[in-house]
Amino acid sequence: MVNSKIHIYFMPGMAASGKIFEYIRLPEDQFELHILEWTIPFKGQSLSQYAQEMCKLVRHQRPVLIGVSFGGLLVQEMAKIISVLKVIIISSIKQKSELPKRMLFARYTSVHKLLPTGLVNNVELLVKYAFGETVTKRLELYEKYLSVRDKNYIDWCIHEMVNWQQTAYDKNLVHIHGEKDTVFPVKHIKQCIIVKNGTHTMVIHRAKWFNEHLPTIILE
Repeated sequence: MVNSKIHIYFMPGMAASGKIFEYIRLPEDQFELHILEWTIPFKGQSLSQYAQEMCKLVRHQRPVLIGVSFGGLLVQEMAKIISVLKVIIISSIKQKSELPKRMLFARYTSVHKLLPTGLVNNVELLVKYAFGETVTKRLELYEKYLSVRDKNYIDWCIHEMVNWQQTAYDKNLVHIHGEKDTVFPVKHIKQCIIVKNGTHTMVIHRAKWFNEHLPTIILE
């Protein structure tokens, strides 16, 4: 019997591990889930070059790619290289005009190079920077989710994000965005599915919404 399951590859956001998807549960008779993890890019590597390397980890034809935050940019680049069934981005952007003004400012001034990326060893600052949230408790929980602590990697992510040049996107792309996302405010986002009260970390805290809606979104 031919395996007719749809293979879904999940890509976490900047500095995050695949554990952010630990509460995602989809019908096992229809879907098989695969988690991708960040590796440290080599010096001078572009996002498109990184996407080529990441595509080598995709072992199934015409998968669904789902990316969160900066991972959403990466899966869009991957979809330019391999044939996919669908691309879904969560808490992310699909064109450079959706970057908030502070990031556009960083692109033209390179001020992002002055940001305190030494924060990789300060979990509270890293959560604020990667997730857009202030955390006063449950730090050990966020230490689990934010496991990539390499300064050069953080610098690379920020540089590639603020300098991303995409101006057009596949009309079949699905964009899911939180109403209360503070990293990428929804006021800058066009044509998306809005999750009421959703924040930048809604894939963790609102997993029930994704478990209920992703199957239909994937299959439609």
